Amino acid sequence: MDLSLLSLLLLTFPIGAGLIWLLPRPEYARSVALATSLAGLTISLLVLAAFDPNAAGFQLIERMAWIPTLRVNYLVGVDGISVLFLPFTALLFVGVVIASWTRVRQLPRLYYSLLLFQAAATLGIFCALDLVLFFLFWELSLLPFYFLVSLWGVGPNRRSAATQYTLLMLAGGVPLLFGFLALIFGQAEVTGLAPAFDLPTLLNSHVSRELQLLVFVLLLLGFAVKTPILPLHGWLPLLAMEGPVAVVALLTGLKLGAYGLIRFAVPLAPQAAQELHGLLAGLGIAGVLYGALVALAQTNLRAMLAYASLSQVGLVLLGIAAFNLQGLQGALLQLLNFTVAAGGIFLLAGFLQHRLGSTDVVALGGAAKTMPWLASFFLLFGLAGLGMPGTNGFPAMLLIFSATLQTHTGAGLAALFGMVFAAGYFLTLYRRVFLGPVVNPAVASARDLRPRERILVSVLAVLVLAVGFFPALVLDLIRPAAGVWLARLG
Repeated sequence: MDLSLLSLLLLTFPIGAGLIWLLPRPEYARSVALATSLAGLTISLLVLAAFDPNAAGFQLIERMAWIPTLRVNYLVGVDGISVLFLPFTALLFVGVVIASWTRVRQLPRLYYSLLLFQAAATLGIFCALDLVLFFLFWELSLLPFYFLVSLWGVGPNRRSAATQYTLLMLAGGVPLLFGFLALIFGQAEVTGLAPAFDLPTLLNSHVSRELQLLVFVLLLLGFAVKTPILPLHGWLPLLAMEGPVAVVALLTGLKLGAYGLIRFAVPLAPQAAQELHGLLAGLGIAGVLYGALVALAQTNLRAMLAYASLSQVGLVLLGIAAFNLQGLQGALLQLLNFTVAAGGIFLLAGFLQHRLGSTDVVALGGAAKTMPWLASFFLLFGLAGLGMPGTNGFPAMLLIFSATLQTHTGAGLAALFGMVFAAGYFLTLYRRVFLGPVVNPAVASARDLRPRERILVSVLAVLVLAVGFFPALVLDLIRPAAGVWLARLG
């Protein structure tokens, strides 16, 4: 097999992690990590350039026998559903490296190599077209997070939070694995052929309604833990308070569980998904309202952002549950928006944490006077989360709400009502943190965004506005693959 772009992308980050340990001085680790992340971003853009936006199927496919006796392959590829996640994810990892630049003094080699391994595992999730390979990347993504949170977290209970997160994710992997195996061997029993683990083959197979119900429920449960979906959300606010803020930006910006629902759960069990559309919509609206109401009561910026993320994940579920083109496009666009807006706003919260030592409201106030750049970008990303026209959140929410009002009118109206709470919690906390008089000496002497930080958030801001004003750039690329996805639903 010739080394192609996707394999090169997945290998770039482990190679960079290995180079870090060959450096003569530990402080060089951050430079290598940044160079590696930028190289990964460049390759992901080359993948996007090589992608045919008019084709509906998987492209840039690479296949190599991995476990021949089980017909398990190294099989990677992308389509319109997954291809944009590659550059967006790589950009977020560049941001995390920059956000960690002056904050990681303990074991920098270990920190940055773990971060690069995390990037490889995450990108592998978006590329994998073999279920065993996908599950491998899924489980590999847990280990770096455990050490990143437990060793470099900012809270006193960081080790407990890291352990809880890892155990919950491992527990979520059990129904995920059982769901995959049930589908694979059930399909083999129906066809009389050897079990097939590759996604393209499974998508073209037909299994009984009863097996679909079992598979969908198992996959929904497995992906719900990592999304997170109410009531399996408790790890996110805890990690937001205890973990390193830059690393937590990855958890809020990358909703891998929601991607798994779109990539695997619905298309592999389409009949069951449609029968349980009410369950998906109910979970979605519960997350929207609960997350918004609890966010209103928060007095810490990081906790508020965590619950806001939970609320907005509910919108993604509503878009999926609509089972129409507008809903799917809105859900995918919202997931991409998380990477830029939610990830960006959490990075800014990390800048505040580093400068002031806290993100509690009582320790802040008047921050816009000394940090106008930070305050301005924070406002932009926050308004994007609220769906302000001109930002990337507006077309996503417009598509989701229009689709939901057609299919689940009550849930759509409730979600619109929930957005009123969303405006309330964000604008209230923004006023208390950034406006008003300066009462904390640390705020009075705080430094605004450094040049490298300003360049990073400027790139994210450009994406927020570009997608907001020109959403067709993204939606036209998604449409062919979305059509195939919907065709499976009948």
